[in-house]
Parts: sequence; structure tokens; C-alpha cells
Amino acid sequence: MKLPKRHFDALIIGAGGAGLNAALQLASANLRVAVVSKVFPTRSHTVAAQGGVNAALANVLPDSWHWHMFDTVKGSDYLGDQDAIEFMCREAIPTVYELEHAGVPFSRLEDGKIYQRAFGGQSQDFGGEQAARTCAAADRTGHAILHTLYQQNIRVRTHFFDEFFAVDLVRDREGVICGALALEIESGVPLLIESKATLLATGGWGQVFRTTSNAHINTGDGAAMALRAGVPLMDMEFFQFHPTGIAGKGMLITEGVRGEGGYLVNREGKRFMEGYAPHAKDLASRDVVSRAIVTEVKAGRGCGEQGDHVMLKLDHLGEALISKRLPGIRESSRIFAGVDPVDEPIPVFPTAHYAMGGIPTDRFGRVAMPAGKGAEEVVPGLYAAGECACASVHGANRLGGNSLLDILVFGRLAGKDIVDFVRENPYRRGADAASLDAAMSRLTRLDRQGEGIQVHQLRAEFRKCMEDHAGVFRTQEIMVEGYQRLCELRDRLPEVRLSDHSKVFNTARIEALELENMMDVGLAIAVSALHRQESRGAHSRPDYPKRDDQNWLKHSLYYREGDRMDYKPVRTKPLTVESFPPKERVY
Repeated sequence: MKLPKRHFDALIIGAGGAGLNAALQLASANLRVAVVSKVFPTRSHTVAAQGGVNAALANVLPDSWHWHMFDTVKGSDYLGDQDAIEFMCREAIPTVYELEHAGVPFSRLEDGKIYQRAFGGQSQDFGGEQAARTCAAADRTGHAILHTLYQQNIRVRTHFFDEFFAVDLVRDREGVICGALALEIESGVPLLIESKATLLATGGWGQVFRTTSNAHINTGDGAAMALRAGVPLMDMEFFQFHPTGIAGKGMLITEGVRGEGGYLVNREGKRFMEGYAPHAKDLASRDVVSRAIVTEVKAGRGCGEQGDHVMLKLDHLGEALISKRLPGIRESSRIFAGVDPVDEPIPVFPTAHYAMGGIPTDRFGRVAMPAGKGAEEVVPGLYAAGECACASVHGANRLGGNSLLDILVFGRLAGKDIVDFVRENPYRRGADAASLDAAMSRLTRLDRQGEGIQVHQLRAEFRKCMEDHAGVFRTQEIMVEGYQRLCELRDRLPEVRLSDHSKVFNTARIEALELENMMDVGLAIAVSALHRQESRGAHSRPDYPKRDDQNWLKHSLYYREGDRMDYKPVRTKPLTVESFPPKERVY
């Protein structure tokens, strides 16, 4: 069978907020752009973002982009690159207004301005009183933004390949990335999509952990494709556990609940966050709150028959406010926890939520590789944006409300840079036969017959190992044991056999491809965490309890070949203002 082939100016893999915002820039510039998504675009995981998007509009309380920048640098535990952070915080304001004009139905104040709620880690005047910076559309902000961006892309006639799975990147004869091999999920027929520029916008990889707020689609496909292309992944040890997932289920209870006045209590009914963050209390940064909850449970102050969670109280807010500002949370709590938060508290425990690390990029979304002596080299025609990318605005810990901002700002800027790149490189590059054969081999490897292990069995073992050995608290002994176990599981990948029903349905084939991606990303997390001998942000090591700026104020780089680690310096110089030097991070 001759392989079907399509040609475009730009290929975007992933249809979440970053991919759609980039596509909108490209299609609006009259470029032919293809968006590949393994689900219908409005089912991309951006739709699950609840609380809001940060921007210093000062609609509710005084605010400044400079204060926003300080909070983000501090929240990153000083590992974020300050030039990228400054850029993001300055761009936040026009980005939100652009979304408003595109049709996002933000909640409103009585004077008609965009409603803004308080979120964790926000302050006025460089660490002063609580700020209200998070622009919200009730508790369904991601849903509102994603649907608006999709409608705008339909308007400008972006070409969508819905329910296609991106198998691997392909190169031309000179080794330049020139598109990707995709698989139509319904038919199982492969398709080669060649392009002058390729953007990875595939989202995160929360599915590598057993308990997660992430959808089943979040399997790290783009990060794994980058690894196989020889690109390292940066700061992979920093994975955020959101403090308030529904206990035992993982479904997210937005930080907006605490922003509206909800608070956490232990078995004794005590507000325990006052002992961990005396000033910010329940609105401390997410890593601080997550560790506090785990500490309470380990100290025997957990709730329920098993004492394995704490409670999130919001009944005191009243039914009117909950129905107006938190309707989705009330619905989720009823469905998944069996409680109505108007009457009783919600059982919560930290859940795997967000990847701070990813594919290293500059602030234009261009994938950047180390080139020796501190220099970096841009990979021609390859871009990344959104959660799969690491422009390093989150560092060691992300602040709530900065994730939607990240995907929107850098997705938009990547799209604009691709427009310039394509105009400067107008000639199409064809995929090299050897590169295409390597991509096709990922599919043919799955056609093995005979006895073996089923995908779901190996996947379950892998996810449990990640949760047990690379979770909220990490020690050398736990992680060494985990790395050895993960290597054993990786070695068992050739034993995977597809069940008979896969001859009719391609879901098992997709799940096998996803599992291979998850294992590559999981090893990147485990190896990076094992090597970083300090506690910083979301990376907490009781055997190295202090942050070590002298030895570890640097970005980690994980290479798939040989599980090799390298490091590069943090960019501490902002674009136009004075640097924020590292200091103790207290809330």
C-alpha cells in the first residue's frame, strides 16, 4: 500500500489552548496549517482548567505586572528564567483582552469589568497583602477559552485532522524535522504529513501516575517524540501535585474554592494551614499546601475511616455564592465524592496535576538544544508550546492561574514566529526514507503474535511504580528502587501483545503506543529526580531538606540515550527590570 501524504506550511500536533492559539495566528496569516488531535479539539485537556487565567488587570484590587512577575519568580523557587517570566507577565494583560474580544464569556463585576478572584501565591507590592489576579469564567474558564479558540479557528478555516494519533516526527535528508507520521484511529491507516515547520502542543503527562487529575489522553506523546528525536527534556523532576483532588479519585477541586473563601481542616476540625503558612494560610503555593496535607495525614490527623485525606469546607460560603461562582465544583463533588458542598465538606488529597518541565524552548517557542559553553542552538523548524514545553516560566513550582496564561502567551508567540520562519523558508522538505521507516517501525513492532503481557497490565504496574517512587516525598532509597523497577518494566515492552479485539478496534494499538511514550517520560522524571540532591518547589526530599542554590540553581536536562543527565544555568536576568535574587520562600 502506498503511504498517503499531505503537505502544509505548518503542522501543529495537539489542539488544546496552545495549539489552537498558534493555529489561529497561522491561519489568520493565510498559511496552510494542519492541526492533528487524537480527540475532537474541544475535548483537549485545556477544557478541564477551572479556576482562571492570571493577568494584572487590577479590576478588584490594586495590581501590577511587576508584582505578578515577583510572585511567579518566588513561586518557581527561583528556578524560573526571569526574562521569560517578565515577558509572560507583561503579555498577560493584552492576552486576556484579546480573548475577551474573541468572545470568551468571562464572569463580570457589577461595573462590567472582568471578575478576578484570589489564588494561591498571589500578592500585592512584592509579597504584601493578598492579590486578586485570576480572571475567571465561573469555574469553567478552560472550557470557555477552548471553545472560543476552536470557533475562531473554524472561522479562519484551519484544517483539522480529528482523532488522528501522531506516531513520530520525521526528518529530511539533511536531518531537519519536516513533519510527522500520523495514524487515523478509526481506520488504522497511517498518514504522512509534511510541513515547513512543526509545533508540538500535546499537553502534559499526568497519566504516568496512578492518581491524577489529568484526562486519559495526557500521556506525554510530544515529549516522548522529542526525546526520540534526540532533544533532551528539561526540569522533569518538577511535577506538581495539586493539593485538592477528590480523595481516592483524583478529580480536581479548583484552587478557586479556596480563593472564594473555602479552607482545609483535619480530623480535629482544625484549620491546619495556619501552622504551615501563617500569612497566606490556605492560599500558599501548591507545593506547600500539598506537603502540609500529606504531613497531616502521616501524623494521624487525616479524616475518614482510613484517615487518608483532609476536608475542604465551603458550606459557610452559602448556596447562592457556590451556585454562582463554583457550579461545576458542586456538580463534580456530588457525582464523584457523593457530597453536596453546600451542606458538608469535600474529602481531598493531593493528585498528580501538572508538569513544570518539558521540551526546552526560548520564549518564541523555538526548541533550543545546548551547544556547549552555555550556548544554545535552535532546532530549525521545530517548536513546542503549552504544558509539553518548558520556556521555564514555572521553574520548580507553578502558581495557579499561570498555566492557561502560559499556553496562551507562548502558543500565540510560537504561531507568530512560525509565520516568519515559513516566509523565510518557503520551500517544502520531503521526508527521508530512513526516517519514515523508523517511524513506521513503531507500528510494525505492535504486530507481534503469541503469548505476552497485555497493555493494561504493564501500564498499571508502571503507574503504580511512579506513584510509589516519584510522588510527593522522595528519598534516595525510594528512588533508586523505583528506577531499577522502571528499567525492568521498560525492558518488558517487547513482551506487549495486543488482544484479539484490536483487529477490529484500534484503541489497543493506540494504548500500546501511549504506554511506550509514558515510559520514556516516566524514566525522565525518575532519573532527573534521583540526581537532584536538594528540596526545591515540587521536588521534596526529606534526605536533602534544604534548597541548595550554590550547587543546584540550574536546569536539569535528561537525554533518552543512556538515561544521561546534563545541566545548564538559570537565566536570572530579566528583560527590563532588576533581578529578583533567591531568598527564603515563605508564605
